[in-house]
Amino acid sequence: MRNPKYQLALQDFQSAHLRAKLQGVLARVTGRSNELLSYEDIARKLKLQGRSDKGVQTIPVDAIVGSVGRYTDFTRTFLPRRAGDQERWANVKAATFDVMGEGLQTIEVYKVSEVYFVMDGNHRVSIAKQEGLKAIEAHVIEIQTDIPLTPDIQPDELIIKAEYADFLEQTGLSKTQEYLDLRITIPGGYQKLLDEVCVCHCQIEEEGQKECSLQDSAESWYREIYLPFAEAVRERGMMRWFPGRTITDLYVWMSEHRDELEKELGWSIRPEAAAEVVIQRKNRRATSAETKVGSWRKARLLNRYSEHLFRDILVPLGDNPESWQALEQAISIAQRENANIHGLHTVEKQGKLTAEEVTTLQSQFNQICERGNVQGALAIEIGEATQKILERAALTDLIVLKVAHPPSTGIKVIASNIRTLIMRASRPVLTIPGRVSNLNHVLLAFDGSPKSQEALFVATYFAEQWQTKLSILTAPDDKVANGSAQDFARNYLEFNELEAEFITKKYSVETLKLTAEEINADLIVMGSYGGWILKHITVGSSINFMLRESQLPILICR
Repeated sequence: MRNPKYQLALQDFQSAHLRAKLQGVLARVTGRSNELLSYEDIARKLKLQGRSDKGVQTIPVDAIVGSVGRYTDFTRTFLPRRAGDQERWANVKAATFDVMGEGLQTIEVYKVSEVYFVMDGNHRVSIAKQEGLKAIEAHVIEIQTDIPLTPDIQPDELIIKAEYADFLEQTGLSKTQEYLDLRITIPGGYQKLLDEVCVCHCQIEEEGQKECSLQDSAESWYREIYLPFAEAVRERGMMRWFPGRTITDLYVWMSEHRDELEKELGWSIRPEAAAEVVIQRKNRRATSAETKVGSWRKARLLNRYSEHLFRDILVPLGDNPESWQALEQAISIAQRENANIHGLHTVEKQGKLTAEEVTTLQSQFNQICERGNVQGALAIEIGEATQKILERAALTDLIVLKVAHPPSTGIKVIASNIRTLIMRASRPVLTIPGRVSNLNHVLLAFDGSPKSQEALFVATYFAEQWQTKLSILTAPDDKVANGSAQDFARNYLEFNELEAEFITKKYSVETLKLTAEEINADLIVMGSYGGWILKHITVGSSINFMLRESQLPILICR
């Protein structure tokens, strides 16, 4: 009479074999692969090489995703596919496995990244899976790879993994970067990255840097182009609009849209700025998030300590020659910040400017930028000026404009284009009332409000990076959550190891102007509009008063 354990094992095999057939039908219906992965296929596609013996270890059963040579005999969950396997399968189970799971012999596996491939012991893995074991003893040979593999990987994903392996082999980035994550979820993306590296390589060679290999160019592309983009994406939380995708997916997607955007705008723009604009055009919620108070500061907290805050400056230019004073002031900032200047001239309708007039404007702009030794480009837009400025502000870090018509008083304040621009702009606005300032002495108006805290952030940057003198004006009754506004500012400066002159005066709309004159400040920094519009109409606001009465540039933050 046959061993009872063997008879039970036969029944278990027949049940497992039937489930394998059912899984095959389900896989065809859903389109999701039920195949074990072939180690040979993986090794070829990912160019696996180099191995090390890790000895006997306990490994997770669910991480076993493939086989060496027998990947067609079992499903992805190691259910037996071949009816002819029943005797072998039943003998293994009856001989080596009891109810408690004891006696299952050690298997042999290759480990590739986070997954395992069975060299010897396929039937034992099949039995362990059917019995619900979570772990199994295995002699592990680890195969070296720079490509991440996880237990949920599907065969069609290997196309992308193979492209990743080719990209790393050609660029050598895995050898030069300690931590590298360039995962992509869509086929074809790595070729686009390689194209960018090749463009970078050509640019470096054109600049006369000889002996530059493709690997050197790849390192330069990764360090100077990709990493700043990735850091900006993380800081600004952009990936929340792309669930299930990676930062490199977003970079590839952005690259496809960036050329179109640059042609449309007439400017050269940074990758992260292009991504912001494209996201906002496709998602209203993203636009709303970008214009919240503090969003600009939060996205640039790291830049505050490691890079320039104002790398791209928007300068609206009108028909009035005085409007070009804003360009001169912007150039003085660009020289300190190593920034690009983006000029913008708007006309109400098509044909208002002749081709000759456009050429004259472009030539004048380029000459002024060249004289200041800064990079710049002038774009001509058709439409309402305030709206066009607001649309392009997201591409830049600062708006610098000449104030020709400051907000009036009373009910007329509602119709002010300057007020609308300041209230809605997603970037700080620097208003230029008259002559160009040296920007050597900053007076910060600080009342502890969220918008004045944005101004404190920028004023502190000026004091640290530009070495400007900093004076801070507060009122005795200005409060924040945990004390006075002045204490808040002192603590912030102490954290940044800076000092400032503190001035305390009772508030009135004239106080700021008089104080600036008394201390010979040449730049005022303050928060944007706050409170109700009715108050602006009846009582007036400090911003409107300063725009009308002061001859100093005013940086307004929100």
